[in-house]
Amino acid sequence: MFPIDADAQTDAVADAPRVDDQLCFAVYAASHAFAKVYRPLLAELGLTYPQYLAMLVLWEADDCTVKAIGERLGLDSGTLTPLLKRLEAQGLVSRVRDADDERQVRIRLTPAGQALKPRAAKLPREIGRAIGRPLPEIIQLRQEIVRLRAALEAASA
Repeated sequence: MFPIDADAQTDAVADAPRVDDQLCFAVYAASHAFAKVYRPLLAELGLTYPQYLAMLVLWEADDCTVKAIGERLGLDSGTLTPLLKRLEAQGLVSRVRDADDERQVRIRLTPAGQALKPRAAKLPREIGRAIGRPLPEIIQLRQEIVRLRAALEAASA
């Protein structure tokens, strides 16, 4: 064992990164704060946040493959399939084998799933209210986060 130099140890502690100074922690903590705001709003719709994201994809373009939804949301089929099965059990989507390629499963909104869209339309407004910033600032912040994500994905590739 090496003898511990008390001054060196003090300097190391002083130089250690602080959690509150980390960008990654700020993003992580903001994600949790978003979840707290979304939870009661989504409970009114009977959805979890990942289910809401899948429904958003389907409301944009119905009749998608599981693979296409996964690519759009950055989720693998192991995560997405159980989520879609729960949406199917709720009567919001149907899962059907692709007629041209039996390996593909297509996800389609049911009438109940389509009917949920107008009720979900208020969520962005509620989230904007919770953020408490003018819309141009929210748009700018979103653009910065998208650029941040792209840079991190490029760095990890």
